[in-house]
Order: sequence, then C-alpha cells, then structure tokens
Amino acid sequence: MSDSADAPATPSLEDFIAAMPQGMGALNDKMGIELVEVGPDRLVATMPVEGNTQPYGLLHGGASVVLAESLGSMGSALHAYPDRAPVGVDINATHHRAATSGVVTGTATPLHLGRTMASFEVVVTDERDRRICTARITCALIPTDRVPR
Repeated sequence: MSDSADAPATPSLEDFIAAMPQGMGALNDKMGIELVEVGPDRLVATMPVEGNTQPYGLLHGGASVVLAESLGSMGSALHAYPDRAPVGVDINATHHRAATSGVVTGTATPLHLGRTMASFEVVVTDERDRRICTARITCALIPTDRVPR
C-alpha cells in the first residue's frame, strides 16, 4: 500500500481473507497455515510442525517455503490492490535449524514495494523465537484482468 492519502485503508484480517479469490487456498488449509496479522509493513502467519514433516520427523524445508511464499504473495497482493495482482517469479530460502514439534511463525516484511514488482523477506521462527528459515520472495504485479483463471 502506498502512503498517499487516497490509498485504500488496510483491510481487517477477515476482510482480507474474504477478498482473496479462494480464501487462504487449499494448500494453506492442508498445511494448517493461519494468518494472524495483516498490515502494510508486516504480515504474520503460523503453521504447525506436525503434519508438515519430512521422513526424519523434521519440519520439511518445502513447508517453510510454502509459508514464506504465502506470506510474500499476500503482502504483495495487499500492496498491489485493487488493480494489480501478484505472480511469484522468484523465491529462495536458507534453512538454519530444525523444528520437530510445536508451531512455527512466519513474519514477512517488505524489501521493495514498486508499481510492477514487490519483494519480501520472510523469517520463520520456532516457539522459542529461534530462526528456522530465512526466505526472500519476489512477485511481479500484473493487471488483475491478465491474471490466469
């Protein structure tokens, strides 16, 4: 969102989820991702470790990336609203330590909010606030009438 006086107000969490074409989306639902905070400077979501592990019982690195992509895409959507929509073009992640139980929290903060591109850093932490993963996602912002359906 821009800082101009005519910029739309940040929607409530419930209104933001309701405005997305498929709510939180089927994958987020399957993984138990819950959005807990939405704002122009920060988005926060949680995800259980249980059910999102690899064969050794550790949080799957791909699960952390799904959490990061979800937050970065939603942050980009919030910034681009109402005439543009995000399409992910790049994501990378560094996995710092394992999580074996509990809930992890992803916090996304903007790195760049432009007219045609948005980038976010997403930090995933465990319940003891230890960094599990750091990710960066970049989304192209395309006109909503060009979004594939």
